[in-house]
Amino acid sequence: MNDKSGFQDVSPTTLADLLGRGQVMDIGIRPLWPSVPRVAGPAFTVRCPPGDNLMLHAAIHRAEPGSVIVVESGDVDYALAGGNVCAIARRRGVAAFVTDGVIRDLAEVREMGFPVFARGVIPIPGTKKAVEPLNRRVRCGGVDVDAGDIVVADEEGIVVVPRTGHEQVLLDARAKAAKEAAESLDAWEAAHRARIDGILRSGGFED
Repeated sequence: MNDKSGFQDVSPTTLADLLGRGQVMDIGIRPLWPSVPRVAGPAFTVRCPPGDNLMLHAAIHRAEPGSVIVVESGDVDYALAGGNVCAIARRRGVAAFVTDGVIRDLAEVREMGFPVFARGVIPIPGTKKAVEPLNRRVRCGGVDVDAGDIVVADEEGIVVVPRTGHEQVLLDARAKAAKEAAESLDAWEAAHRARIDGILRSGGFED
C-alpha cells in the first residue's frame, strides 16, 4: 500500500486515544471481508445523494494513488459500487473505500482483496444522474471529513486525522505506541490496579 502519510504503522486505537470520540466513525461502518489490512491515506471525498452513485464512479478516475475515497451516501438501499468499480479503483492505486452506504459483488471484492469499509451489501445498484462537486466536506459515520484529512482504518475502526496538524499527531502517536510497547504487562497491571483502586476509594467503594 502506497501510504505517503506515514500512518500505516499507527493503530486506530492509538489515534482514538489521542483524538477522542469525535474523530472516530461509528460502529456501523465495518470492513466487509475478514482480515482486511490496515489502510491509511489522504481522503478523497465524495457525496452521493439517495439512490445515486455517479460521483463515486467519477472519483475512481480522479483520485490520486494512495487515496482513501470517503463517500457520504444518501441511503443504504442502493449499491454505490460493485466488483468492476472496485477493480478499477484497485488498479489505479486507490487504497480503500470508506462509506456510510453499501456496495454489491462482495465475493468479487473479497477475492481481489480490495478494502471496503461500509454499512453492508445489497445487490441492486443506484442510478447515475446526480452531479455533485468532488473533494468538498462530507459527513461519514458521524465524522466531518475534508479532502486531504488522513483516514486510518482497520478491523479496530476508522479514525479521521485532520490534515491541519497531522504531523504532530503522527509524532505523538508513535511516541505513545513506543511507550506502551516498552511497558511490561506486570508494570501495566500494577499501574492499572493502583489507578482503579484509587477511583474506587474516591467513590466510597469498600471491598
